[in-house]
Amino acid sequence: MLINWKLRELNLKVVYYGPAFSGKTSNLIYIHSRVDPQRRSNLVSLKTQEDRTLYFDFLQLELGKINGLTPKIHLYSVPGQAIYESSRRLVLRGADGVVFVADSSEQRRFDNLDSWKRMHEHLTSFGIYTPRFPTVVQFNKQDSPDALSAEELSVELGVNGLPKFTSVAPEGTGVFETLKSIVGSVMSNLQRDLVTT
Repeated sequence: MLINWKLRELNLKVVYYGPAFSGKTSNLIYIHSRVDPQRRSNLVSLKTQEDRTLYFDFLQLELGKINGLTPKIHLYSVPGQAIYESSRRLVLRGADGVVFVADSSEQRRFDNLDSWKRMHEHLTSFGIYTPRFPTVVQFNKQDSPDALSAEELSVELGVNGLPKFTSVAPEGTGVFETLKSIVGSVMSNLQRDLVTT
């Protein structure tokens, strides 16, 4: 969180994290296509020649004022490939909340678990107590022929009561529900922190 008192802006960072091709960028593309251009930035993507996210995707959204401040939500997605582990860690640093995007395909079980574990390792290395950190889980690609149910995926990842949503990101199913949930969690966490400081 960063407050610019001069501009009366509250800047919050939400990171979409998950394995390669799980749908992180698809979420941002759909959000960008449906939000009023007056309330969002351009979508910035740094990709390889194979059209895979190389460093991150970035999208900024503006919300209505809160306590005289204009919240600006900065949405990032991390590269899913293991060779970009240091980039994933760098993009995750300073996040106010995380959306973990799991690939529902049965063939991606290991990739989901590995990415989930690494995300928690990074957050812990930043001194973040993960059980209280705003996290929402999205089970994407529910239209895959071999898609596992949300219940199965929840047990495998051990999401322990975190908000979770099923989705088909390119069609928009579950995309805004996920976004609304993580923004709500981040704002609740922010209000709690402001009260205790």
